[in-house]
Amino acid sequence: MHEKNATDATMTANNPNPAPIIFVRGVNKIYADGFQALKNINLDIKRGEIFALLGPNGAGKTTLISLICGIVKATSGSIIADGQDTVRDYRAARATIGLVPQELHTDSFESVWATIKFSRGLFGKAHDAAYLEKVLRDLSLWDKRNAKIMTLSGGMKRRVLIAKALAHEPTILFLDEPSAGVDVELRHDMWRMVRELRAQGTTIILTTHYIEEAEDMADRIGVISKGELIVVENKEVLMRKLGKKQLTLTLRHPITSIPIGLSAWPLTLSDDGHALIYRFDAQEEETGIAELLRMLGEHGIEFKDLRSSESSLEDIFVSLVHQSNKESA
Repeated sequence: MHEKNATDATMTANNPNPAPIIFVRGVNKIYADGFQALKNINLDIKRGEIFALLGPNGAGKTTLISLICGIVKATSGSIIADGQDTVRDYRAARATIGLVPQELHTDSFESVWATIKFSRGLFGKAHDAAYLEKVLRDLSLWDKRNAKIMTLSGGMKRRVLIAKALAHEPTILFLDEPSAGVDVELRHDMWRMVRELRAQGTTIILTTHYIEEAEDMADRIGVISKGELIVVENKEVLMRKLGKKQLTLTLRHPITSIPIGLSAWPLTLSDDGHALIYRFDAQEEETGIAELLRMLGEHGIEFKDLRSSESSLEDIFVSLVHQSNKESA
């Protein structure tokens, strides 16, 4: 573990509310054709956390990442990355950031070792063979260190991109759809490394279509839709506030429709008529389950089994985006 990361990790462990490492204030991005990709984005990302940015295709995730990394310039607003203004102090800010992009862009004719060595030097870091070896070993690339990148599989090329992003020991790491098109083995290696990096004090921001990964990995969740941040919240708080529980009652005899006397209840009948699904807010003192069961009995509906489950992060995400789209329609 390197000294700065060790210090950061200690600070994070001792302080449950560490100061933000990224400040985004009033950021807008309007392209030349008039399309507004981002609308008044305000966001703080805490030092040492894993922050998942979720949103449908075209929502603005990659644009926001590109702005923070200094690849694209904002139309208005300001961004500070680890104390550096991403416009006024571009080189200093960029040196704090590692970026794993979606696209597999890298010099195909170079060897793996030459590529990551060059990437480290590009940010003014002194050569450190032991550190680069550790990165390659952690990503199962050490045996491929002398291979030309053009000879590698797609999954191995993705590993090289991650190694390049880590070569200069960034304090902030962006993973833009890192699991897209990769094998299960790489996915497991990558998330193991992410956890290790977070333990060392690295701040990690990821976008992903695999919402179960965000649910498993992230400390906080941000949801972006049509260029606007519609929610930023701790994962557990988000799921507690917006998550619903559902009770599934397997019926003893199938029914063709929900009786009129039960139409006021939030019930859904399964396609085959064999189950009733009741959704309720687990935070309420009265769930209504006892009353529902009594009403079912009055209507002669018998059930042979019941089970409860909670909304997943994917359910919440879909609901938030759907609601946002309705409000902006």
